[in-house]
Amino acid sequence: MGHDDGPRLLIYSQDGLGLGHQRRTTLLARQFLAAEPDASVLTICDSPLGHFFVTGAGHEHLKLPSVVKVGPGSWRPVSLTMSFAEVLALRKEVIKSTAIGFSPDVLLVDHMPHGAMGELVPALEAVERRDVRTVLGLRDILDAPATTRQRWHLEGAFDAVERFYDDVLVYGSNDVFDVAAQYDWPAELEPRLRYCGYVCAPAPRAVGRTVRNRLLRDRPGAALVVAMAGGGADGYPLFETVLRALPRLDAGRECVVVVITGPFLRAAQRNRLKALAAGLPVVLRASVGNSLDYLGAADLVVAMAGYNTSAEILSLRAKALLVPRSGPSAEQRLRAKAFAERGWVHWLEPEHLEPRRLAEAMERALAAPAPGGVCPPDLGGRERAVAHILAGRATTATPAEEVQAGPEEALPAPVPLASEA
Repeated sequence: MGHDDGPRLLIYSQDGLGLGHQRRTTLLARQFLAAEPDASVLTICDSPLGHFFVTGAGHEHLKLPSVVKVGPGSWRPVSLTMSFAEVLALRKEVIKSTAIGFSPDVLLVDHMPHGAMGELVPALEAVERRDVRTVLGLRDILDAPATTRQRWHLEGAFDAVERFYDDVLVYGSNDVFDVAAQYDWPAELEPRLRYCGYVCAPAPRAVGRTVRNRLLRDRPGAALVVAMAGGGADGYPLFETVLRALPRLDAGRECVVVVITGPFLRAAQRNRLKALAAGLPVVLRASVGNSLDYLGAADLVVAMAGYNTSAEILSLRAKALLVPRSGPSAEQRLRAKAFAERGWVHWLEPEHLEPRRLAEAMERALAAPAPGGVCPPDLGGRERAVAHILAGRATTATPAEEVQAGPEEALPAPVPLASEA
């Protein structure tokens, strides 16, 4: 990589109303800097919360004006009163000028090959004329196969991959979800796919012990249930049902419930949860210093099936009951079902989210043995993806399965992260 002051990585992370992509790219940035301490990483993001996760030296964020998707191919500004066309033009110019001025060695694009409404195309065309390696990173499951196939062909996503990208990193396992087969990946593009495994944070030592001791200080024999839904924008139905299910749990099982609402839960909804929690052994938190500590402390995690929460549950072998969102995307349903079929988690279909059924599902999960499964999940995505990025152009024809992950000890102790999205 070609700078005297260390390699430069430019990341594009588009979240809208959420934090999932920023969470994942922050973990990758940390791993990159752990491997290359003299590197510079610049993340272009647009979450309304801005730079939400704590990072260290060498990593900066550049925030775009926030936009949110309101329907297929339809977006609007989150805060600005300008037209979407004006905001889009502004975002395009900022992204392009940053790509030129930062002069990255590698451009890592998260999730959208051409960005929101094609906003990345001018930047991709600019770096195409320079010696920049372009990498697309995709989570394990995007949406239902038919939906993704239609959308990618209609929006020209496959054309963008063919023209602009050297490699495509899939943050998952092809034995869980085969992206090439499920999404009808063009044969000429299949050699660019690398399955890296799931990207998750390294677990801190003695994970959860302090949190568990503090939360159960007055009820040492109780079961600790942690409920979370990422950023929380659509988490209220789950949280409300957990609180209404709590009195229905087996009278012989004492529970303490911690609800981590996430920063995007609306204030009115948070107030309704406070009212429901009155008189119950419930602790409400908007966010926490390190979600891994709470996942590791729990006897049971009740969560939606977003990528980051699900991956971190797997990394800790935490006992979990996943309740995916009902829509509009089928991503979470497909993930929860696939993980449950492998014995890694329990799951409840969103159509069955009501207090009695949730209480019964929680009882079954609490009584079940620790998660197992014949084939353990591949959790090497963070190390393997960065090893591939650092390997440079010489590995263009190397399958991801053959790119060796670096040792876990190479990653320094993580800076505490806020609640995942």
